[in-house]
Amino acid sequence: MNREEKTALIADINARLKSSSLAVVAEYRGLTVAQMNRLRRELKQVGGAYRVAKNTLTRRALKDTAFEKLEELLTGPAGLVTAGQNPVAVAKVLVKFAEQHDKLKITGGILEGEVLPAKHVSDLAKLPSREVLLAQLLGLINAPAAQLLRTVQEPAARVARLLGALERAKAAAGGEVATGGDSAATGEGAPSGEGATS
Repeated sequence: MNREEKTALIADINARLKSSSLAVVAEYRGLTVAQMNRLRRELKQVGGAYRVAKNTLTRRALKDTAFEKLEELLTGPAGLVTAGQNPVAVAKVLVKFAEQHDKLKITGGILEGEVLPAKHVSDLAKLPSREVLLAQLLGLINAPAAQLLRTVQEPAARVARLLGALERAKAAAGGEVATGGDSAATGEGAPSGEGATS
């Protein structure tokens, strides 16, 4: 690699870091070219990237970024995984790949300026995806509104149920009165009429 290629590689890694929310150092000793290409493809599908460069070049690329502390993790053959808008999805892909291929070792990372040991990168991968979190947040926001709506509507529903019960009771009572009135007219009206004629 000539000087111009090295400069271009450093600039590319630096630009990726400046637009990333997550960067993870992962050692790849023993992985085949086919396995590396598969990891790169899977990361690319979720907005991530895996760049391998000499540690001296990666250290230069880390300068003037929020990921300078990763420099101390660059020992041995290590690559840099970066994630833009969806760090959880990238962590999921990386951790799953590391579980399937023990040659890939996650040594640590930085998320939004916070240093993450390897275990915390695994914990990040266990979080729900961004879409699921947004759906859960929307559910939490909507829940009080739905509860408020039910609370507001409940008195009106009670009044409607009460009126319905009163209407049914009135209809039932009205039927009984009407039946009682007919029998009174036929039973009591005749004798009083006879008494009047005699």
